Amino acid sequence: MKLIFKNRYKKKMKKFLKKHPELENRIETIHNLLEINYQDHSLKLHKLHGKLKDFHSVSVNYKFRIILILMIIADKIILVDIGTHAETY
Repeated sequence: MKLIFKNRYKKKMKKFLKKHPELENRIETIHNLLEINYQDHSLKLHKLHGKLKDFHSVSVNYKFRIILILMIIADKIILVDIGTHAETY
C-alpha cells in the first residue's frame, strides 16, 4: 500500500511529535506497518462510525489514534489526522 500524507496530517504530526517525542518510533513503526501489512493486528485498524463513517483508525496507544482513508482498490492509505479521540475531527 502507498501512504499519502495529507497537509493537515503533516502539520498535526509536527505539533504532535513536539508534545510527544517519545512516540516518534511508534508512529514510524505504524507508518511502516501500514505500507507492508495494513491488516497487522497490532495496528488495531477499525472502521469509524457516525460523522467519521468514511474513515478508519489505527491506535498509536490507548490515548492516541491516527485517522485514515483506506482505499484498497487504489492501494492507497491517506493519513488525515492524529491525536486523541476528542482532538481528531
